[in-house]
Amino acid sequence: MVRALGQPAGPEVPVETVVIVLYLIALTILGIYGAHRGALLMLYLRHRKNALTPEREFTEGELPSITVQLPMFNEMYVAERLLDGVAEIDYPKHKLEIQVLDDSTDETQQIARAKVDELQERGFDAVYIHRGNDRTGYKAGALENGLKTAKGELIAVFDADFVPKPDIFRGLVHYFTDPNVGMAQARWGHLNRDYSVLTKCQSMMLDGHFIIEHIARNRSGRFFNFNGTAGMWRKATIIDAGGWEHDTVTEDMDLSFRAQMKGWKFVYNPDALAPAELPCEMNSFKTQQYRWAKGSAQTTKKLLATVLKADLPFKVKLELVFHLTNNFAYLFLVMLALLQLPNMLIRRHMENPELLLLDVPLFAATCGSICVFYLVTHRALYGNLWDAIKRLPLMMALGIGLSVNNARAVLEGLFGQDNTFVRTPKHGVKGKADTWKMKKYRSRFPVHSIVELGLGLYFVVTIALAVITGSWITIPFLVLFMVGFLYVGALSIFQRR
Repeated sequence: MVRALGQPAGPEVPVETVVIVLYLIALTILGIYGAHRGALLMLYLRHRKNALTPEREFTEGELPSITVQLPMFNEMYVAERLLDGVAEIDYPKHKLEIQVLDDSTDETQQIARAKVDELQERGFDAVYIHRGNDRTGYKAGALENGLKTAKGELIAVFDADFVPKPDIFRGLVHYFTDPNVGMAQARWGHLNRDYSVLTKCQSMMLDGHFIIEHIARNRSGRFFNFNGTAGMWRKATIIDAGGWEHDTVTEDMDLSFRAQMKGWKFVYNPDALAPAELPCEMNSFKTQQYRWAKGSAQTTKKLLATVLKADLPFKVKLELVFHLTNNFAYLFLVMLALLQLPNMLIRRHMENPELLLLDVPLFAATCGSICVFYLVTHRALYGNLWDAIKRLPLMMALGIGLSVNNARAVLEGLFGQDNTFVRTPKHGVKGKADTWKMKKYRSRFPVHSIVELGLGLYFVVTIALAVITGSWITIPFLVLFMVGFLYVGALSIFQRR
């Protein structure tokens, strides 16, 4: 309604009210995503013993032909290691084709060509495919191009930083005795888990995804996604779902949900293992996280309306919405971080500041669900909980510290037009004696790391004020924010110097 000329304006909403409302909205939304994590944990506990087994197993003569696709771009430190690992896979040679889909512009070309020649001499059906200067579609384009000539009924994909276990195909192939199975995913392991504090925290994050989330979703009848590598597709499924499309930078998530909405079944086997190299420096890790967060936002923009209109059970649809929008939580985490100090200052002048103490149980519930989630994961994989307990605070702080990086990625995915696939640099690092510092691949200068460092200092001031005002109960949460932003920002700048 338009106010008539001369009519007095309505009461203005105080800035303090706006700040408090935004603060509580951010905290509530984060609490909802925390509750969703708790729901996945409950699904895992309910279904963890209900392992999915193949309807039957192929006889040795029935084994289907498999094309192994190895997409790579400038992977000189790991290309040979990957091909050696693939050559050790236990599967009949006459039913195995190896495609090296190399878009490299550096020495990787010579390394990969030489290794393919060696494999051919050893009796493997190996082929080297280079698209020249045409990198259309990046990884998705390379996979699409290789699919045109792939001989296999099944298509296995491994990224350059992986070294699959010899028995991995035996752990996946028999699920395809069911003609409705379109994809079988293996679990990621870690080649350099103990390399540094950073790689230990990353392994913890990934283990939660592959133990709790995948098992909970798959065994409870919900959708889960192919992880871009260490999985096996039925070639007909890829074609039926519309093929590899490159309008997102997470082509794996996009194709996964399109295929499952077409009725194809996906299977996850956590006993089939493919260890991989974790990013060993902060900027490479942030590059990887940025691409995953941006791609999930792009996939949400592309598929959310289709999902909402799809003829799917409510439980499947609801989980899929949470799955697609999971990285949106980083937007609210940044908002929450920025509002901590003004929220604290406003409370000092409220008549009943204890009314806002409902944020404490919300914080505690969210942090509690994260703690239990990762402790259960660690117990399931490694048994010893003490290592996980020691690492949990820094892992949680790391997740907070990534919020600026990942929130930028979500906004770029929703509103940007750039679909450039930025690869994660790999350095062939496994043990503590190895180093990445003299290697040629580096991520771009992380300008936003200055923002992260600034937020860390912002929380130093906020904690000081909390001490002065006696807000003791909030200090542990504020310390997580401070440590997270200082750790991510300072390490990004230090390692880039």
